[in-house]
Amino acid sequence: MPNSEEVQIQNLLQNPKVKQVIGDVNDILAARKKYMPRKCDVFMQPFTGLSANPHYTFKINTESQKQFPDIIHNVVKAVVGFDTVDDPTAAKFKKKRNIGIVFSGGPAPGGHNVIAGLYDAAKSVNPETQIFGFLLGPDGIIENEHIEITGEMVDHYRNVGGFGMIKTGRTKIDTPKKMSSAKNTCKSMNLDALVIVGGDDSNTNAAFLAQELYLDGIQVIGVPKTIDGDLQVKDENGHVLCAISFGFHSAARSFANQISNLCSDGSSDVKYWHICKVMGRVASHLALEVALQTHANMTFIGEDLADYMDRERLAAAEKNNSVDYNAYGMTLRHLSRLICDGIVRRARNGKNYGVMVLPEGILEFINEIQVFIIKLNTIIAEYNEVHDTDFHSDFPVLDDKLEYLRRLARRLREDRVFSIWNTRDDDLFSAIPAFFQEGLLMERDSHGNFPFSQVETEKVIMGLVEDYLNTLKEQGIYKVGIHREYFLKIMKESNLDPERIEKALSKTEKAFSEYLIIKESIISVKTLKQELVKGGAIRDMDEIPPGIEKIYKKSIPNFKTQVHFYGYDGRGSDPTKFDATYTYNLGHTAFSLIANGETGQMAAIKNLEKGFPSWEPIGIPIAPLMHFEERKGKLQLVLERSVVDVTSTAFKVVKALREEWLAANPGPDHFRNPGPVTFFDDREETMPITLMLNANDLED
Repeated sequence: MPNSEEVQIQNLLQNPKVKQVIGDVNDILAARKKYMPRKCDVFMQPFTGLSANPHYTFKINTESQKQFPDIIHNVVKAVVGFDTVDDPTAAKFKKKRNIGIVFSGGPAPGGHNVIAGLYDAAKSVNPETQIFGFLLGPDGIIENEHIEITGEMVDHYRNVGGFGMIKTGRTKIDTPKKMSSAKNTCKSMNLDALVIVGGDDSNTNAAFLAQELYLDGIQVIGVPKTIDGDLQVKDENGHVLCAISFGFHSAARSFANQISNLCSDGSSDVKYWHICKVMGRVASHLALEVALQTHANMTFIGEDLADYMDRERLAAAEKNNSVDYNAYGMTLRHLSRLICDGIVRRARNGKNYGVMVLPEGILEFINEIQVFIIKLNTIIAEYNEVHDTDFHSDFPVLDDKLEYLRRLARRLREDRVFSIWNTRDDDLFSAIPAFFQEGLLMERDSHGNFPFSQVETEKVIMGLVEDYLNTLKEQGIYKVGIHREYFLKIMKESNLDPERIEKALSKTEKAFSEYLIIKESIISVKTLKQELVKGGAIRDMDEIPPGIEKIYKKSIPNFKTQVHFYGYDGRGSDPTKFDATYTYNLGHTAFSLIANGETGQMAAIKNLEKGFPSWEPIGIPIAPLMHFEERKGKLQLVLERSVVDVTSTAFKVVKALREEWLAANPGPDHFRNPGPVTFFDDREETMPITLMLNANDLED
């Protein structure tokens, strides 16, 4: 028998008001699920067709022609709408189909709306069409694990973040055995088409599957997904076909909102530098968008660092009629100096705090680190290929790995045989902190890539920064400026002559600064007294007045950091209205490509950067986009990833405003609050700021 307290709790939980308050779905989420995104005009028609656009051309890789003979000559197709079509065309368009869909790679906000768009489009044409979702990513195709997607499921997940409906995974269908299993699954299910929602690797998979299944009549369509924003498509003449992948805007807004909160926090207790690492392994698109959204004090764009040239070193080399190759590209040491310069300048104006944004892959753009990564990737890949075991299994601890590298270096020196790892590499690598050595030698991901998200990037950089700041502090350069009004107040309270004391303490001239900067020579209480005596403020036998010592102590900087990583929280966020609408139309586009017989195409929306009325659903051929890239120590055909264009309007704006946003002056910071994602507000941001700035007609 339940006791009276248990009965009371059960009655409480059954109370309608309590159930409403603690229910899984609140009013905002319920409204979000009921929201129906707008459809492009072509999808308002009962039929869609395709119009070829052969003027969009691509530079085709010779190896791609060999590996994709049946889909390499695909061209860009625009989706067009029709009120009526002839009977044979209508019958073909409306036939019952079995369509599979799979999520591949990490989640991205909006994925569920791709399913919703595909489902709504397919069912409106023929209610008997079946949509199947493969579970846990490509493994679901390989192992034939799937569910039939129902209207109830779709409605439950409309406009909601994550990939919870069918889950996702990172398996690649990249071996004959996996390909055979995937093919058998598709044939056993009598699939007419398969839709693969993923990033560059996933769409690469889509191309290989499209070729493999071509003679079986099973169509394969890709959908561009990645929060990193590095899946963008232009033709060889620079025409933008896919301006950004879905999920980017939602993740960037999620990160920006949280980083904006840190801007408010930092300027409230004025004692922390918030170091914000955001996702983006090979491209800094998210960092660039966050900078535009928040106006953080410092944002470093990896592509800009790679493009850096030390003009002073170049000029010095030119005088000696030589070339200094080390002047090209940013080094870790120089990057730490740039950061220190901004920190010191802000501190001198009373701002010993701030917000800094770093892309997680920033180290990949640093010269010496990139060389190490390339060499170590090759060493590990070669070892795994030659031996029956795995490099990380054979050398489980750091010392074992380092000893193996030393043997490679000694072999080069003693036997004079070729080795990718030489004694200079070994010496430089030995000078790196042990935790970073371990990071550089950690196990590669399933694609053979260095896992930057697992490396404490900020620890590497900020360790160098803290060391140099300590040096600058010892040299008397790193000091906190004292507001002149505060100084005068303390001097008055202490019955001291402010002009006399200021002359002894500082070289700052009243006319030029609101802040008093203590002389570089004053780095201790002892040197403080020496300068006071030297300046005639006190006598040698006098004690330092408490008011002066108080001013001195306030000038001593205490550099404190709080480190934050933004990744999984953003990729799991609910989609913005932009991404919800974008993905819903991508689902419709995928169905139109299927209904019109296409395969090996990527569903896309052209003119995203021009706003919804200008959106044009298209299919982009995937195979012509392939190029060679080093993976696991070998060159492989993959979809090319797009990095930040340092000549773009968006980057130029951020570069032009760096000094203003650093706010290394007595004035206020210029932080921008992007506001919450409201979804239903007409004032909600319509697209990423980078797209707004990079719109083709911006200068028209």
